[in-house]
Amino acid sequence: MRLLIVNPNTSSATTALLQRHVAGAAGAHVMVEATTARFGASYIADETSYAVAAHAALDAYAVHAEAHGEPDAVLLACFGDPGVEALRQLSRRPVIGLAEASMREATGLGMFAVVTGGRAWGPMLERIARSWGFGGALARVHTVEPSGAELAADVDAAASLLGAACREAAVGVQAVILGGAALAGLAGRIERSASVALIDSVAAGTRAIVRMARADDRQMRTTRAAAAWTGVSDALSRRLG
Repeated sequence: MRLLIVNPNTSSATTALLQRHVAGAAGAHVMVEATTARFGASYIADETSYAVAAHAALDAYAVHAEAHGEPDAVLLACFGDPGVEALRQLSRRPVIGLAEASMREATGLGMFAVVTGGRAWGPMLERIARSWGFGGALARVHTVEPSGAELAADVDAAASLLGAACREAAVGVQAVILGGAALAGLAGRIERSASVALIDSVAAGTRAIVRMARADDRQMRTTRAAAAWTGVSDALSRRLG
């Protein structure tokens, strides 16, 4: 099975981190490939960068698929899943993002909270959770000031800060999601001090997409509306056409 990680930000360091953790979680039977957005923000931290990232994810998928062939499944590696429905339609492959996968896993345990980096993500993730029907199970989003990229730059300091945030967020819930592509692996450093289940969003996304690929869960089978496209990349234009 070929699994493609689409990183919708422009950080190649984040892509490398993701590929390492996803490959470890997916198992030897999965060939993990990864691609990085060619344009946009180095870290998705607000509504503007989120909107641009949706286009960047589609472009990154189209360019990679044209060069290397279609993957069997796609993991959209941003905790917030920009453009996930469009990517499902474009690829006609099993696709899931980190936030949807994590929230689905967390709701199986009961009420949950989210801990992530970057203040702007609070209202954004609350809106996203409501749109997928998880709003009733989401108790709170606890954000810390540093972005995920800043946290990843000093993992020891990040583990201390996020550990405290997870303990605060755990009150009255059955699970806490540690959300963010750049936070992959950090849950393992702090889970012993957590009083509830601690979910690593990258690990949850990997588990979900492997299950979907095995089931051949292709959510989008309908054809796209015909339209003329201007200004998108050649690879994306050919796929859209």
